[in-house]
Amino acid sequence: MAGQRRVRIGIDTGGTFTDVVALDEDTGELLATKTPSTPADPSAGFMNGVAKVLDLLGPPTAVSALCHGTTVATNLLLEGRTGPLGFITTEGYEFILEIARQAVPDGYGNSYFWVKPDRIVPADLVRTVGGRLDHTGAEIRPLDEGQAAAAARWFRDRGVDTIGVCLLHSYADPSHERRLREVLRAEHPGATVSISSDVLREYREYERSMTTLVDAAVKPGVTRYIRGIGARLAEAGAGPGGERPPFLVMKSNGGVLSADEVVHQPISTVMSGPAAGALGAALLAGRAGYDRVLTLDGGGTSTDVSVVLDGEPGLTTEGSVGRYPSKIPMIDVVTVGAGGGSIARISPEGALKVGPASAGAEPGPACYGRGGAEPTVTDAHAALGRIPPHLLGGEMPLDVAAAEAAVAALGDKLGMDAAETAEGILRISAWNQANALRQVTVQRGLDVRDFHLVAFGGSGSLLLCPLLDILGPAGAFVPPDPANVSAFGLLSVDVRNDYVRTRVARHADLDPGAAEAVFAELAGEAAEVLRAEGFAGEGGPGGVGGLRLERSADLRYFGQAYEVRVPVPADPLDAAAADAVADAFHAAHRDLYGYDLRDNPEQQVEWVNLRVTGIGRIRRPEPRGLAGPGGARDARTGVRDVCFDGAVHRGTPVYLRDALAPGSTVRGPAVIEEYASTLPLHPGFTARVHPDGGIAVTAEPAPAAEEVQR
Repeated sequence: MAGQRRVRIGIDTGGTFTDVVALDEDTGELLATKTPSTPADPSAGFMNGVAKVLDLLGPPTAVSALCHGTTVATNLLLEGRTGPLGFITTEGYEFILEIARQAVPDGYGNSYFWVKPDRIVPADLVRTVGGRLDHTGAEIRPLDEGQAAAAARWFRDRGVDTIGVCLLHSYADPSHERRLREVLRAEHPGATVSISSDVLREYREYERSMTTLVDAAVKPGVTRYIRGIGARLAEAGAGPGGERPPFLVMKSNGGVLSADEVVHQPISTVMSGPAAGALGAALLAGRAGYDRVLTLDGGGTSTDVSVVLDGEPGLTTEGSVGRYPSKIPMIDVVTVGAGGGSIARISPEGALKVGPASAGAEPGPACYGRGGAEPTVTDAHAALGRIPPHLLGGEMPLDVAAAEAAVAALGDKLGMDAAETAEGILRISAWNQANALRQVTVQRGLDVRDFHLVAFGGSGSLLLCPLLDILGPAGAFVPPDPANVSAFGLLSVDVRNDYVRTRVARHADLDPGAAEAVFAELAGEAAEVLRAEGFAGEGGPGGVGGLRLERSADLRYFGQAYEVRVPVPADPLDAAAADAVADAFHAAHRDLYGYDLRDNPEQQVEWVNLRVTGIGRIRRPEPRGLAGPGGARDARTGVRDVCFDGAVHRGTPVYLRDALAPGSTVRGPAVIEEYASTLPLHPGFTARVHPDGGIAVTAEPAPAAEEVQR
């Protein structure tokens, strides 16, 4: 309609708050807000967020596209709300889940008391069928359709309506699995089925089985959730013509996909929210001039950390969802239960423990006034005066007295006063976050001192100064609107799909023409899906640009168990191009492991997987810059008593971030507040406002007595 404002909306549903960012497609203006999450029905919090941002924008406003980051799939698995799950595999391989892998967490020396987790499918819900393919896909024995039909009826009669299928070597030829799916549909039409050749078409039977079963387990719940939101969006009629706007969902690989397609591959959403945060932080940090950063996304329930090199977060296919391994491509994120809602308790040994249990959104921390009684990280901040007595710009008042009482009650059991207890809670939480950051750096051979720490999320900047003390990075950066970086990231990512085929061949025996044929097949699949999404060269949902295909391959030295992924040029693969890919593998291997075997003629390179990634480009929003009226003096809103490092600093200045002009400097002790986030600046730390509105934080000597904040 003429005169309508057209906006794209990003919504990230967290454990405590649902973050919303709207982008005006004509002016580039960004509007960010938050609303409490609704764990009992996440779709209610989602629709509340849409309604709130549209109300703030005012009519006439139409939604041109809506992108969503969700933890529904992950929560279904972690909370065990997936229902009975069946498994069909090749005759003779019914114990593949029990055999699993020989590796244990943290190595044998550190896992003496480790207990193997329960199988995702109990042994009595596994059925096998006859038929066999070899590793090339050649049929040794045909599929036994009689056994397949019997297995389908067996599950149907027992009320098992969700089934995963993984047949031996189906990555080489999916025909047996596809025929088995047809039999299941005929004999058990009410079943939800996932087959491994659709979910993960590469070798390693255990990982492929587990990935397929995870996909099947979450498919009913994710489908209900996504389709329920789609129906409510259609009813609301928020699109330009009163229809349902295009609805996209964030995937774990750093891309988005239409909701209609996501329901067919729900496992792709398991790291949806953390992936959006890492990508949004990488984009904002890159624009501020930082290309080697550690991202720290502090939420109400957990903190997610990742490494960004050359402006891109790392990808992995060796991730997991809770205790279940998953080989889908995903942003390499480590999560620790150290968020604002993390509960402080006394361990059985009598020590103070913080997390991973969380108060969440309901009842939330004690200071929320919703019935929470146990002290949390947020309560400790409130008791020490480090956060304001309200959240969301005054929309959500805090009961500071309740926070102090909860902390004091815990302190009485420990023989500590309230301030000491609150400081202890925050110190432990900071060390929990620091250990997660060490896990993605030191344990991988990276030096923390080479990176800047980018803190965002509602609680991400609250412990920034202690983290700088503990880790000693090159510096820290808090991006503009830090509490909404994940939602901002949802508006800055492209549509992205990954396709893979296992084709094992030693480099000397590689047939470049055959490999090129596989690449062409994968590229055709990727392009077909993107064109269906509206990416036919130009145009598409949400202000998109063109369509791009990227090729890569997984290579290894013969005898190795794991591969290294390297890019493959877009030109047709010939012998010379294949040699160039092998050379790139040697270099990548040296970067990762400190050595290569390029000059060892007896050590052959082996090609394992061929990959194509289809990318549909979406126009990225520009971050909101700040244009305050002057320096720190003009942004000062008042004072309050704040406790830092065991000392009460009376009359600590409080500043409004939106009023801090670029170039302003604030020295601690101080508190910088904004709509949904707070930066407590400890003594000895300095904050400088970046031209784009972000804040750089460094540890510096205290100024001379006559020096004042400007």
